[in-house]
Amino acid sequence: MVKNNSSPRKKANRLIEENSPYLLQHAYNPVEWYPWGNEAFAKAQKKGAPVFLSIGYSSCHWCHVMEKESFADDEVAELLNRNYVPVKVDREERPDLDQFYMSACQAMTGHGGWPLTVILTPEGKPFFAGTYFPKRASRGMPGLMDVLNSISELWQQDQNRAISAGEELFNFIRERGKQDTFKDTSFSEEDLPGERLIEEAYQHFVNNFDESNGGFNGAPKFPSPHQLIFLLRYQKRRSEQEVLEAESGFKEDTAGHQARAMVKKTLRSMAWGGIFDQLGYGFHRYSTDERWLVPHFEKMLYDQATTSLACLEAYQATGDKEFAEVAEKVFTYVMEELMSPEGAFCSAEDADTEGEEGAYYVWTLEELIEALGEEKGELAAAYFGVKEEGNFESGRSVLHRPVELNELASKFGWNQEELEDTLEECRRILLEARQKRERPFLDDKIITSWNGMMMAALARGGALLNNDAYVKASQNVGDFILQNMLEDGRLMRRYRNGEAGVPAFLEDYACLNWGLLELYRVTLEKEHLHNAYRFTGEMLDLFLQEDGTLRFVGKDNEEEISPVAEAHDGAHPSGVSVAANLLIMLGRTIRDEEMEEKGRNILRAYGEEAARAPHGFTYLLCALDQALSPLEELIITGDREADEVQEMIQAVFRSYRPNLAYIFRPRELPEGHLLRELAPFLKDMVPLREEGRDATAYYCRGYQCLPPITEPSLLEDYMQERKQGV
Repeated sequence: MVKNNSSPRKKANRLIEENSPYLLQHAYNPVEWYPWGNEAFAKAQKKGAPVFLSIGYSSCHWCHVMEKESFADDEVAELLNRNYVPVKVDREERPDLDQFYMSACQAMTGHGGWPLTVILTPEGKPFFAGTYFPKRASRGMPGLMDVLNSISELWQQDQNRAISAGEELFNFIRERGKQDTFKDTSFSEEDLPGERLIEEAYQHFVNNFDESNGGFNGAPKFPSPHQLIFLLRYQKRRSEQEVLEAESGFKEDTAGHQARAMVKKTLRSMAWGGIFDQLGYGFHRYSTDERWLVPHFEKMLYDQATTSLACLEAYQATGDKEFAEVAEKVFTYVMEELMSPEGAFCSAEDADTEGEEGAYYVWTLEELIEALGEEKGELAAAYFGVKEEGNFESGRSVLHRPVELNELASKFGWNQEELEDTLEECRRILLEARQKRERPFLDDKIITSWNGMMMAALARGGALLNNDAYVKASQNVGDFILQNMLEDGRLMRRYRNGEAGVPAFLEDYACLNWGLLELYRVTLEKEHLHNAYRFTGEMLDLFLQEDGTLRFVGKDNEEEISPVAEAHDGAHPSGVSVAANLLIMLGRTIRDEEMEEKGRNILRAYGEEAARAPHGFTYLLCALDQALSPLEELIITGDREADEVQEMIQAVFRSYRPNLAYIFRPRELPEGHLLRELAPFLKDMVPLREEGRDATAYYCRGYQCLPPITEPSLLEDYMQERKQGV
């Protein structure tokens, strides 16, 4: 336990009025925190003092450490309150502020992370930045007390120097954001310079693949599922090119095969590693080692969404049911542990309990045997890799799967089916025992963008795994957002305790529309398609600029601190990447060439930036893959509830055709029908009225169309490429 000079404090500071769980965690600090806003900066100007800005989030381990060491400490608080105006920001509520000031930190120090510590002029210009600081200097790090005293002395003696440095850095970051995009970058389908970016990104992953453990490079290892999705799309592209080049039939493509193999190895290693919660399911934030063994234990909603999507695409691309099972386990965790009473999903679970990281999740051998008994305890210890010496701290172990089931069955003399049943029983017993421990803190705020990603994953999972509960959960999220997170028609980013707040950013609009489009593709309910079209229009009005770049904040936002959105894909796909994918897919779905072209213009605007390091823009490259691929569209017509229509939908999802744009045309399409406005071409796509036929499919690729298809099995053959025709 970290010790400090703090005394029990009952008086709250200004953060007690906030709705962010992270800010509320600091509401009883002796530091006189302000939330971000005019009041804090007016105070700084009146006081003539710099602003001490601290940015973090509720499930951040080192944020907790810094709070206990420093922000709950009376000595630190006295210094901060006397010489500064302290401001706290939840990065999950205000990613715009986080992006801008993280750029300042990286420019000044060469690195970043959380907690983010930045000192600003009273006008908000950064002139000093860092991340975690201990109270006193230790382990080669300067102490916060020393930093605060030094900066205060500089401010008193040479304030003009600090103001000038802040102004210069502020302008540099803003201008760099504008210069990172290029109006004149273009590609054409004739010379395909864009294809080079895809190949270079692929080659980067080949060169940096960890053949022993999966993943890329060494420790630490992040899930980065968008990289795996890119590799699966790459595999599909190479396979299709091989088909076109081969004189006859299909020939396995070496590069495509290697891309698929990297994905399979990585996902399996992650699912068997300690980064995956073997008892309660769900993925932890990242692995501190190269083997995916010891994680940082926080669980983020966006990781669950994007990793389950990668598993679903891997299942579609490979047919390996193990990936479907991993996705199902992630959905089990999300629906049981992160679902709010209203039906949307909470943001995250903390890494710490009782002031210690991972305490909820780790086990000693003795604890395992006490819960299961000698025989089952020994079996579970072998299965979960628990040994006397442990693999974590103090003889405790992170549960993982070090051996194959057949090896374990042979060692213990069990048949595999009996072994699987017994291990599942052990898992349930251990989970029940674990639930008696103090649970990690749940950050119960609802973030639009992360819920949009989860909507997309659940909708696709429901169709692919034939589970209506997933589809229903996805619909509930969409209904919740549209009913509770609009203020005067404007989408909001955050909801908590009955209050929606913070105008939505680019990523919120893009990810909500992603979820709505996926939901439409599963349910074929026209309202979901209409809402995706409506909010995509709002997204373009609020965020699209003339040069094809996208703003991070809306044009209606008075705070324009971070004007240009970054396209780089970090922990999850960027708002730019999602928007580009969305515009191309939605444009192709409803044959809106102008919308599709706006998606292509985003690729042109960010193309040269992506060309510097293509592997950092993998989800943007998925949009590029769409743009460079021949148009592939499918129109299914008939009665939506008819068995043959449903079988055709299943045929779509059982195949791996990530760039397929498809839409449903009901048998009756009278004047005034919503789809006549959204997709006028559908009026001519009438179902064939053959006896005993309830569905017709029209399939086109590269503007070449097959004859109308009325047999679901025949559509399945085309989707699975068992039959070639276009």
